[in-house]
Amino acid sequence: MPLFATDKDRRYALLGLRIVGDFGASIAVPVILFVLIGQWLDDIYQQGYWFTIFAFVLAAAISARMIYKKAKAYGTEFQNMDKEK
Repeated sequence: MPLFATDKDRRYALLGLRIVGDFGASIAVPVILFVLIGQWLDDIYQQGYWFTIFAFVLAAAISARMIYKKAKAYGTEFQNMDKEK
């Protein structure tokens, strides 16, 4: 018995996995990089945690913009898949 009944089901599942991976990377990578840079700057300038906080907020804003753009693109791709026979 195949895992997916039809080829269309398989394409939907693969699109879903691609979305999960892409969104996860779009959130995690900027946050980790920016927070590490913020911590490094905090150590250099001894200003408390202000650079880390600013870096996190900036990374969250960048991630939100990336997710918004990718969600629109994936929405279009999903609609095009839905129209195919």
